[in-house]
Amino acid sequence: MSTDVTTKFDHKDFLAHLTSRPGVYRMLDKSAEVIYVGKARNLKNRVGSYFRASGLASKTLAMVNKIANIEITVTNSETEALLLEQTLIKSYRPPYNIQMRDDKSYPYILLSEGDEYPRLSFYRGSRKRKGRFFGPYPSAHSTRETLQLLQKVFKVRQCEDSYFKNRSRPCLQYQIDRCTGPCVNAISPEAYASDVHYSALFLQGKSNVLSKELSSHMEKAAAKQDFERAAVIRDQIIALRRMQEQQIVANQGDDADIVAAEIQGSYVCVHVIYVRAGRIIGSKSFYPRFRLSNEVEPLLSAFLSQSYLGDDKAANIPAEIIVPALLEDAAGLAEALSYVAQRKIKLSMRVRGHRAQWLQLAVTNARESLQAYVSNKQNIYKRFQQLQDALKLESMPTRIECFDISHTSGEGTVGSCVVFDDSGAVKSDYRRFNIKGITGGDDYAAMEQVLDRRFTRLAKGEAKIPDILLIDGGKGQLTQAQKVMEKFQLPEIQLLGIAKGISRRAGQETLFLADGERYKEIALPTESGALHLLQQIRDEAHRFAITGHRQRRAKARKQSPLEQIPGLGPKRRRELLLHFGGQQEVKRASETELAKVPGISKTLAENIYAHLHNS
Repeated sequence: MSTDVTTKFDHKDFLAHLTSRPGVYRMLDKSAEVIYVGKARNLKNRVGSYFRASGLASKTLAMVNKIANIEITVTNSETEALLLEQTLIKSYRPPYNIQMRDDKSYPYILLSEGDEYPRLSFYRGSRKRKGRFFGPYPSAHSTRETLQLLQKVFKVRQCEDSYFKNRSRPCLQYQIDRCTGPCVNAISPEAYASDVHYSALFLQGKSNVLSKELSSHMEKAAAKQDFERAAVIRDQIIALRRMQEQQIVANQGDDADIVAAEIQGSYVCVHVIYVRAGRIIGSKSFYPRFRLSNEVEPLLSAFLSQSYLGDDKAANIPAEIIVPALLEDAAGLAEALSYVAQRKIKLSMRVRGHRAQWLQLAVTNARESLQAYVSNKQNIYKRFQQLQDALKLESMPTRIECFDISHTSGEGTVGSCVVFDDSGAVKSDYRRFNIKGITGGDDYAAMEQVLDRRFTRLAKGEAKIPDILLIDGGKGQLTQAQKVMEKFQLPEIQLLGIAKGISRRAGQETLFLADGERYKEIALPTESGALHLLQQIRDEAHRFAITGHRQRRAKARKQSPLEQIPGLGPKRRRELLLHFGGQQEVKRASETELAKVPGISKTLAENIYAHLHNS
């Protein structure tokens, strides 16, 4: 069903002919762009709720005012509608649907199969690979932490197969008692298989079963007077219990994700606590865009749908998902989750005991994380306002670009450009420049080249023109910047230099503000937010420049000096090295001796000698 998008949308006529069956609706604007995708158990009632006379949130009302057309797709059930909704959201990415920013795959622990001595390893990617997968884990850190614990307790190897197969004696892990030395047959395949079995039980969360099995095997070993083996198992039991004691809540329940949300103005935070086998193994905060509502319930519903529904996400769904709010579509969402996972998934909203403690922890984390996130942005915005006051600018700057030069005695000179706006660093606009064709150590020429190359690109529309050009340096560097601004006819850009004081300590910087052809010195108090902002941007430009310089210098030093000599190709370099036996002997050789090498002419010998002796 559709209407003419060139006229005002007649919702009364549309609703009069709309079905009451379940399905998906797509709202389009006057440009026929999809602005929102939703699902409904009853399409007529759900779509009609957007056009009621009162009770709509301001954000929802803003979206409704943009509707020029609505398209629907009828489905057999609410579950089908929910699955189709997520497919369409991924396809259209509508602005009023929740927008997830982190779609990176989660890490797993992989236990190899088919080997006499299987391996445990960190794994991220497709699960079509042969082996047993345990997880997913919320982060690489929590995955590696689990692997380290297993290495201490059960000592199953984690080395690469290529390394394992080529060992002739045990490695350091064996020496520090983190491996049983299967590479040199220091442990029998049967005993090693037991350790693998114990590791699998631990990763499956079957800690109680594992403890009972270990206790039983310890008693059997003691009965056989194999006290050495019994002592090893005893140590494993002790280590296992200590690990469990480190958790606030241990061995209570199965796998679960606890999801809580907090909304503050236009900012949103969803915090997820990951529980595996009753143990909290990690948590993560998400900051999605959610423009449709100020209510937590629709935010949680949208987050759960996008995070867990999809063929590629079935393995990430735990046995239970716990949320703090009563979700309107809880039944349909639970059914869809179970359908995708091909197993029963429980969506819990009223919990008690240890699960209530988890939930309270998630709510607290969501609130604290959002406060920190918003506070950081507000602080930067406030500092931009303070900078306007400090420099007496007519309007608040919204974009600052800072440039710095880094080199070691003129070697590997690199220029950096970092960009900040009133929300913080704009890392997608950072740039580095390898400086060429200048005298080594000439910072003024390097600065002029960087600025010329940067504003040549800006003139082509690569990025926005900055309001303030911040230079790490004094009047000399500012003079180069002024020349470039005159070349590109950009007098409206405010030039500002920040030079370190005599002691080069933070807080003692001198600011130079370009005022026509003169430079006005500005001294800001050490507690000034404006000064802190400029220091932060300057330090980031310095970090970015020195990182690039070190990379360039390391790359250059890996090259042979002979490779930099014009006219000296691979064949002639090989002849030189064969004739003299190495680079040091080549450097010691005279021009006459160099010319005796096959393929080296007298002129080339002179060039080689001059290049190697910098003459």
